[in-house]
Amino acid sequence: MSASTVNILREDGLGFDAFLALPDSGSGPGIIVLQEIFGINFVMREVCHNLAAQGYVAICPDLFWRLEAGVELCDKTEGEWAKAFDLYQNFDVDQGIIDSKETLQFLLNHKACSGKIGAVGYCLGGKLAYLMATRTNVDCSVGFYGVGIENDLGESTNIISPHIQHMAEEDQFVPKEVQKKLSSELSTNENITIYSYPGVDHAFARINGAHYDQVAAELANTRTSEFFKSHLT
Repeated sequence: MSASTVNILREDGLGFDAFLALPDSGSGPGIIVLQEIFGINFVMREVCHNLAAQGYVAICPDLFWRLEAGVELCDKTEGEWAKAFDLYQNFDVDQGIIDSKETLQFLLNHKACSGKIGAVGYCLGGKLAYLMATRTNVDCSVGFYGVGIENDLGESTNIISPHIQHMAEEDQFVPKEVQKKLSSELSTNENITIYSYPGVDHAFARINGAHYDQVAAELANTRTSEFFKSHLT
């Protein structure tokens, strides 16, 4: 398994970095990892490493580059939380999807990618994974505790490839009434599967995070692994 920072060149000549992890085999299906509000930090790199260990070409694009390139924060200090929320509040979701599409094209053209490509995202990235499903031709996608999906529910009818949303029932950023609305409206699309995890808060799958829950995380990660294996390999 190897990893490196690569540059994704856009059509307008501008470029942004991404973290790329390759499997030991040197090739495999691709998975785009969509970041939380903390940038490409240790957690996101570990997600990429874990996916590469499963045989995937995993790439995590720097989606905050328009605001500040190379952001790497954690959830351990008030200052980092404040900066992360500031970046989130100033983040242009539509531009983020454009960059994610550029990342998709980068993978399609990469010699290590065998063809099929999925996406997985966490928090902010959970919403972006949903929008990748509605706006791109990814073969499948998974969102963990996506925030703000209720603002784009009208796009759910565009989802024609398999999509999963993992929801935390005690999510402090997604009220129960919003969760109920999401479950009700998204379940009308047979391509969407929703898993709800009782008793856990937002970011229950973030290793070493304040709300990490091993049981729920292992269940969600197992479901995700089986999902990707079914639809990408």
